[in-house]
Amino acid sequence: MDKQHNMSDPETRFLEAFDTYGDALFRHAALRIADRDRALDIVHDTFAKVWSYIRNGHEVSSFRPFLYKVLNNLIIDEYRKQREASLDQMFEVDGVDEGNFPELSENSTEALVATIDGSRAFEVLKELPDTYREVLLLRFVDGLGPKEISELIEVSENIVSVRLHRGLKALRQLIETETKAREDRRKKNQTT
Repeated sequence: MDKQHNMSDPETRFLEAFDTYGDALFRHAALRIADRDRALDIVHDTFAKVWSYIRNGHEVSSFRPFLYKVLNNLIIDEYRKQREASLDQMFEVDGVDEGNFPELSENSTEALVATIDGSRAFEVLKELPDTYREVLLLRFVDGLGPKEISELIEVSENIVSVRLHRGLKALRQLIETETKAREDRRKKNQTT
């Protein structure tokens, strides 16, 4: 069998996608779900659903966005089980208004990224509302662009940009608050 024919084989393409994206999908799931075993189960469920979809005669033109879409749907289902809350309630965290955000630009977002300490960011990321945590993980851990994220979570690219900007700003504030509290404790301990 020649290589050209082999690459068009759905099973070969699926196995290649598994090898290529399996680790990244697990990292994404593990960061979104505190239980590593459950995250692994969800990634396995993702690949099982995609394989079933292919076996039923459907074509997947681009595996990466399709796999992330299935994975995110399973993560949302997991949140529903854990919190027993509707998606509407989950996305109404802190009265987030996804309307216009003045002066939102790529430069201001990049400036926020530059001010955040990466190791601390992962420590406090779980404290952010899921609407922000999701887009930050997709953008900075999984390397997806705003357009890919908007297609994946089915919101406009503008909303993704707003959530990225606000999420980074909230993350920076959490880190600064934590750092100040740590410094205050250190100073207090030195005087004691």
